[in-house]
Amino acid sequence: MALTNINNLIVILIYGGLVLLAFIHLTNPLIINARGNRWLAIFLFLLSTFWLEEIARFAGFGEINQNLGIFIHAIQIFTPSSLYAGVLFYTKPGFKIRSSHWKHLVIPSVFIVIEINKVHSRSIEVFLSKAGIILILFQALLYSILAFIKIRRHQKEILLYSSNTQGINLNWLEYITIQILVLTIVVLFYNIFFNDKAPNILLNSIQLITVFVIAFFSLRQKEIFPLQRGDLIMEADSIEKNQERKKLLPDDELKLTMNKLKTIMVDQQPHFDSDLNLLKLAKLLSITPHQLSYTINAGFDENFFQFVNRHRVETAKELLKKNDSKTTMIAIAFDSGFNSKTSFNTTFKKMTGQTPSEYKKKCSDI
Repeated sequence: MALTNINNLIVILIYGGLVLLAFIHLTNPLIINARGNRWLAIFLFLLSTFWLEEIARFAGFGEINQNLGIFIHAIQIFTPSSLYAGVLFYTKPGFKIRSSHWKHLVIPSVFIVIEINKVHSRSIEVFLSKAGIILILFQALLYSILAFIKIRRHQKEILLYSSNTQGINLNWLEYITIQILVLTIVVLFYNIFFNDKAPNILLNSIQLITVFVIAFFSLRQKEIFPLQRGDLIMEADSIEKNQERKKLLPDDELKLTMNKLKTIMVDQQPHFDSDLNLLKLAKLLSITPHQLSYTINAGFDENFFQFVNRHRVETAKELLKKNDSKTTMIAIAFDSGFNSKTSFNTTFKKMTGQTPSEYKKKCSDI
């Protein structure tokens, strides 16, 4: 009895936590990533409905009406696709839903037909139940993979306009996607092999932890596109290093812009600004972001992230060579333009093949 009561309490906490978190993201008090947060709110609300029938029993309503049950199960099938929609709007705030996207209704339509037939086909109810579970599992796998691919592509694209990707690389959403995927697989396999509609206390405990993880990461998110969307959201494919690109500047003008950029990087040292982005630097040169991106790509054979952080790493090298024992690594990171020790260590090692500590030790041994 004690375990049952604990399990019931956990279910209440899961449902309440998801609904509250959905409301917070829907109201979006921080006013960031508006469209992405709205879809995340929809995802969280749909996720909460998986515990709605248990909550109804706790509240004294008994078993949910058959037709209402079909409706609840029908909207639950949209849970994975709503998470994917959130990823789309986080990575492309200007994304528009088109007529071609109706194809995403195929799997939900099949699932709804299965749910309706379960009521009228008692002889094959068990078979249809298993088919429905497999369909949910397939959709969860499909949209989780699509979301993962979209996030990874976003992580490459932001290198074209931001010198600091921490907080805007959607790592937090990637963690949530993976966790939800794993959890969905575990719960569905539990239902398949144990034929139990109510997961046990262990599974519910894991799901409660998942709710806390979602809350922790999603409430710490940063604005991905902090400046005017029209200025900062660019057609990344057109300026990718390895893709065919339009010649935005004549060769002589390209050389002049390169020299001007070199002078600004030395004299004004904009790389000390940890939030430096393509638009800010383009304004210093009085050129468009596309022209600056082209200059960096064609003239220096780098993307924006590599170009700016190369200057930061060179600054860090000079500070590390001084071998001042009183200067901490975090101080060197900030003095070089990095906004955290983690990004400093990661970028420094990626560009030099050594950690800052290893580089400092090597300099002191010479």
